[in-house]
Amino acid sequence: MAREGARPSYDPAGPDRALRGALQDLRTGRWMAMRTLLADTTEWWLWTQRTQVLAAAAAGTDVVRAWLAEEPGNVHAAVMHARVGVERALRAQRERHRRTHELWIEAWDSAQSASRAAPQDPVPWVCLLALAQLDPEQRWEEHRAAAPEPLLPPAPWELLAEAGKRDPYNREAHHRMLQFLYARGGSGRLAEAAGYAQWAAGRAPAGSALHVLPLYVRVERYRRESGHDAALDLHWVAEDAAREARRALHRWFEHTHHAERSLLDLNHLAHALWGSLQFPDAARVFDAIGPYFTPPPWMYRAPGRDRALEVFVQARNRCRAAADGSPEPR
Repeated sequence: MAREGARPSYDPAGPDRALRGALQDLRTGRWMAMRTLLADTTEWWLWTQRTQVLAAAAAGTDVVRAWLAEEPGNVHAAVMHARVGVERALRAQRERHRRTHELWIEAWDSAQSASRAAPQDPVPWVCLLALAQLDPEQRWEEHRAAAPEPLLPPAPWELLAEAGKRDPYNREAHHRMLQFLYARGGSGRLAEAAGYAQWAAGRAPAGSALHVLPLYVRVERYRRESGHDAALDLHWVAEDAAREARRALHRWFEHTHHAERSLLDLNHLAHALWGSLQFPDAARVFDAIGPYFTPPPWMYRAPGRDRALEVFVQARNRCRAAADGSPEPR
């Protein structure tokens, strides 16, 4: 892949041109492009990814509601209705909105309806997993199911299993489980999340995005516990951090086609390899990222999208210089 030298940009669609077109239509209040795109999406990993991005864009509009009203029997519209409901409930929780509980219950009902309308689809179960983080006290029985391994905590394991039956090793499902574990709070809970990420990665086949999960937990740890760049650098040069980055490179990156890689995963891997001083390998990942970047994890080193972009470009330049044997850029 040709190297990109220009400043990268953030685009939720990334290199997915068909998704970008549907997003543009959605933002103008139209849903036909979204309908066509979803009808043409046949792989679960891509279906999960596209419905998530579309829901984030549609959550502030009535576009999906209009689609469902026009085509009440459309299964894809039902799934998107659940997706949008979940996005709204999670946003309300982050903003401490007074309607959070009401939106939560509405989203749960929509996800249940979608699971009946689309029994083979993993996304309704991913939606239910996402909503579990609104119950950090685990008051709902389905959020405190017994774990499959003695050292793992009670959690929405049955919801994860339902998603896994339909799409084994579904990337978003496992990230939603991590978010649930984060929501429970406390440093000990973060250790549980780390154990979970290692367990999930250890069971995943070569090429699975779950091999990147431990890097997300490491980012979450230093986001919570570190306040200075020097501390962050030390966090990443530890041998276990470098080993996690190498494992993700060899077990995920080297076994996947470019089109199947999440931009967020690529950015986390580039960040981990750069932070652990594995510059030539990081340069390969930066080349795969191309003209796009994602604010996380770079924004945790320098808050704000513009400053995050500066960190990204500096890291990319340093890694490429090392890979080329050139003097490091100043």
